[in-house]
Amino acid sequence: NEYKSYLSQDMDINDNNLKGLAECLEKTLKADINLRKEAEKFLQSIESRKNFPILVLKLVSMDNLDLKIRVAGAVYFKNMVKRNWQVDSDNKIDDEDRNQVRSLIISLMLASPESVQRQLSDAITVIGAEDFPEKWPNLISELVEKMKTASNFAVVNGVLQTAHSLFKRYRYEMKSDKLFTEIKFVLENFAEPLTQLFEQTINLANSKADNKAELKIIFSSLVVVAKLFYSLNYQDLPEFFEDNMERWFPKFLPLLTLENKLLDTDDSEEAGLLEMLKSQICENVALYAQKYDEEFAPYLQKFVEAVWNLLLTTSQEVKYDLLVSNAIRFLSSVAERPQYAELFKDEAILTNICQKILVPNMMLRESDIELFEDNPFQYIRADMEGSDAETRRRAASDLVRALCSCQESAITNIFSSYLTHLITGYQSDPSNKWKDKEAAIYIVISLAVKTKTERHGATTSNEFMNLNDFYMNQIKPELENANSHLIVKSACIKYITTFRSTMSREAVVGSIATLTPLVASNSIVIHSYASTAIEKILIIKLPNFTPVTPQELSSSFEAILNGLFSSFGVEGSNENEYLMKLLMRSVSLMKEQLPHPLIKNLTSALTTKLNEICKNPSKPHFNHYLFETYSCLIRNSCVANPTNITEFEGALFPVFQEILQKDVTEFIPYVFQVLSLMLELQKNQIPSQYMALFPFLLTPLLWERPGSIPPLTRLIQAFIEKNPAGVSQNVNSLLGIFQVQRV
Repeated sequence: NEYKSYLSQDMDINDNNLKGLAECLEKTLKADINLRKEAEKFLQSIESRKNFPILVLKLVSMDNLDLKIRVAGAVYFKNMVKRNWQVDSDNKIDDEDRNQVRSLIISLMLASPESVQRQLSDAITVIGAEDFPEKWPNLISELVEKMKTASNFAVVNGVLQTAHSLFKRYRYEMKSDKLFTEIKFVLENFAEPLTQLFEQTINLANSKADNKAELKIIFSSLVVVAKLFYSLNYQDLPEFFEDNMERWFPKFLPLLTLENKLLDTDDSEEAGLLEMLKSQICENVALYAQKYDEEFAPYLQKFVEAVWNLLLTTSQEVKYDLLVSNAIRFLSSVAERPQYAELFKDEAILTNICQKILVPNMMLRESDIELFEDNPFQYIRADMEGSDAETRRRAASDLVRALCSCQESAITNIFSSYLTHLITGYQSDPSNKWKDKEAAIYIVISLAVKTKTERHGATTSNEFMNLNDFYMNQIKPELENANSHLIVKSACIKYITTFRSTMSREAVVGSIATLTPLVASNSIVIHSYASTAIEKILIIKLPNFTPVTPQELSSSFEAILNGLFSSFGVEGSNENEYLMKLLMRSVSLMKEQLPHPLIKNLTSALTTKLNEICKNPSKPHFNHYLFETYSCLIRNSCVANPTNITEFEGALFPVFQEILQKDVTEFIPYVFQVLSLMLELQKNQIPSQYMALFPFLLTPLLWERPGSIPPLTRLIQAFIEKNPAGVSQNVNSLLGIFQVQRV
């Protein structure tokens, strides 16, 4: 604790305080968790003292100090700013210190090593979000001044990265007068210097085309300049950029076709600077094509040609994925607008697009297969849940839909020949050409979906395609074939999930029996997909679709349960949320038709599962569905036969008491919720074990957790309703809790 003796109360900038702060920061890097936590706790105890932020910045600026301590100081400063910069009733940073920080931090950030610069840039972003422009009106002028007078591109890049951090929120913030006032202020002070820098940097890139080291720095700047262009143009077309389009787009255009071996990367997966720049330019021109089409019209044809050539010459390597997906999205943004329909009217052009862009980018690659095998949940998130927004396949699928919006019949006819070719090829050699079948299913899904929602899947579909016939002839046989490739099966299940609201009810409800055996598959993707498909079928509620009845589910229910618990035993699926969600939905649908012995067995199995996971809860959705299943079982069983409540109490009270004693915070709100339900269903005098728990419920710590308050309140209400006399004995403690909550 020697460092504590150095740090004085006044936090003046002197050797002793700097030495103590350095030693304390060094302790925060120690492997010993106790030393680390003690140092972190001490720093937080003194961070509200006047002059402390300035002391930290002084330490971060010291060139003679070990870099790792400077970085630790910068990280601490960033986190302190995140915690304390927003002004509230407990203002932890002195106003004078705030002024000094704003006056020092830009110069310090730009003069620092890159590892320190990144942390200080993040801190500036936090401060800027709170203070700019009202309390920090000179921020932009200072950045512009540093950019203009910089002696090297490292400083320029620091300025650009800081500006990007500040302005990227313009992409997602809601429109407001305040926001537009701020953007107007930024444009008035930053747009012209940024444009000049762009022009100068382009010229410099041409003159340094054979200097690898300088090219890397120059293109790093161009990437950020292109990102800034996107942010500043996102909300609305600024007058400045409308008047100066000629200074930007004719220079963007050749960059799309630029090739320079010096900027290539050896890594097949990591995008290089040139790919990142081209990708951002594609985003920029897509933005203009979508939102400012009239102003962008003079440049459109040339960019369509450039992007087309770019797609034809770019390989299938993973490092080009973002570039290809953004390039395809640009074509989508053009194709979906009626005024550009003429560009895609020619059948030869459409055939070329399908043959050379769409089909190649819809085929599975080795990286997709590896993901399926090695990281199944990431595969599921990408393929089923839509986190693949930046992949080639998703972009190609979006382009198909965009083209169909104006040329549905023509596109369907062109793809029909490809579908026939792919399916015929697969049928000739299923073992080796299974990728063709998977691609055919993916193409059909892309072609057929016109509109969709998360709840119902596809809600309108391509009128030129017979979804029921394709299901009966191409999907159902694959699901019933034990030798079908697992990835083909997953595509087939996705087909059912996607078109569950547009296929005939007979086919959809009948698919439950086809999917049920797959719930027990050893493949995580397959049993997760099958569970998801059945669960989504069970909740369909549409005017033209009568909901699935308990009678229709009953024939598959026990097999589903057996499959679910079998799959819970597969390594990696012991806390599979898709399985548990299906279990919850099935139990909910069956209602009181569940036989009592099955309920007992199911409750026992779930309680065993709960005992396992309460040691280390890690899957919030799984936990939620587990406790909801308990609630469904209790409600369905005890409403019809209230005496069954004692069996649930016997099964659940031991594990619930353990959760409460060990303070498993993730589960405590759910425990209160289930206890409330069981207490509300009591018809006779409530058992003593409930009243033994009541004093614990009045512990102030429980009421300090916002997530516990609603279920706690419901549980207390149930106590008052069922045993008012018992509650009256604790009325003072109860009123004390009420008083604390009011305060």
